[in-house]
Amino acid sequence: MAEERKIVHAKQAGPRNPFVLGLLSLLVGAVAGLVGAFFRLGLRQLDVWRTVCIGKAHGWGWGGAVLVIAAMALFAAIAAWLVRTIAPESTGSGIPYVESQLREGWIGNPFHIVWVKLVGGWMAIGGAGLALGREGPTVQIGAVIGYILGGLFRRGEEERHVLLAAGAGAGLATAFNAPIAGAVFVLEELVGAFDVPISIATLGTSVGAIGVARLLLGHSPDFLVPSLDQMNVGRVWPHIVLGVVVGLAGIAYSRAILAMMALQTRLNKIPVEFRAAAVGVVAGLLGWFAPSLIGGGDGLTQQALTSNVVSIAIVVIFLIRFLLGPLSYSAETPGGLFAPMLTIGSQGGLLLGWLWIRLFHGDAHLPQEFAVVGMAAFFTAVVRAPVTGIILVIELVGSSALLLPMLAAAFAAMTVATMVRQPPIYESLRVVR
Repeated sequence: MAEERKIVHAKQAGPRNPFVLGLLSLLVGAVAGLVGAFFRLGLRQLDVWRTVCIGKAHGWGWGGAVLVIAAMALFAAIAAWLVRTIAPESTGSGIPYVESQLREGWIGNPFHIVWVKLVGGWMAIGGAGLALGREGPTVQIGAVIGYILGGLFRRGEEERHVLLAAGAGAGLATAFNAPIAGAVFVLEELVGAFDVPISIATLGTSVGAIGVARLLLGHSPDFLVPSLDQMNVGRVWPHIVLGVVVGLAGIAYSRAILAMMALQTRLNKIPVEFRAAAVGVVAGLLGWFAPSLIGGGDGLTQQALTSNVVSIAIVVIFLIRFLLGPLSYSAETPGGLFAPMLTIGSQGGLLLGWLWIRLFHGDAHLPQEFAVVGMAAFFTAVVRAPVTGIILVIELVGSSALLLPMLAAAFAAMTVATMVRQPPIYESLRVVR
């Protein structure tokens, strides 16, 4: 593992000036924040339009159903076509690509990657309703912006790679309004070690990105939750159990993603556009009957974080999203894994919290607490980046009250995933790529 993580500073291309690097990082963050906010606003509007169009099409009977399904299949096919013909490096999350850039060097046309990620992401997530995350495109766009601006200001290859890594953090910060998580993500996941120049650049890009993005997106956390009480040590052990169960679910989810990618490889004689269209048909069918089930899943996550009521519908939603995420990722269109994972983690936590009350008569607020903690635990099991996951959830809900149970659940989830020897998902996807 250590030998695979070639830290950026191993690319010797001349000394780095911290002052210049700091100024450039602010600029990279500001541009990445602007583009990332533009991407998020576009997705919001497309989600609204898609839901409205589906509602109007219901008035046309089965003809409306055929039209909706065909349109969503077409959007998915166009997104896959853009990736195949213009920027193959923009497929999927983009995070494995960024990690490869840091280890192997630059590949692809950066300007093509940016606009294919933007347009393809809008079509795949907003138009086709695939269960993909907004953070994949924004992370890769931020990284590319860092590399482009480093070149425009005639920085050496070493500094350009530092800005590339820092730009990726700015993209994550913008995607979830989570500047600290964006910075930690770079150090924990992308470079795998603490490096002073990278830390300077990453903090600078996060400041620049959030400073600009919040002007357009607002200052509120992405998810609103009821007031959460500080947890005492005596209530930690249920969250350890939660971490074990969610950790096993995370292992299954990782394997489902890899299985769907392997299936797509076996079907590679079929043009990728037709394969993506087939996934779009599935999303279209789901969207026709339940529009809230498709897309990034933020509405479902918010619902899980504020609901104490669990019914059979929640079980069905969990299962559908658990299957739809890997299927959507296999379409080879732009889109990430984080947002769908947060949805599944919150839904799974809600279900386990409800079950715990039924079996052990726990606190009535336990399902909500489990929903919050479940996001961090599921993220940890799949990505194997516990610090990023915990900080990301804290920033998403705007509260650190559940820090102790999140630590306990993340510990359990990571232990289970490690014992089973399931590799982190992005390590596996780099091999697949």
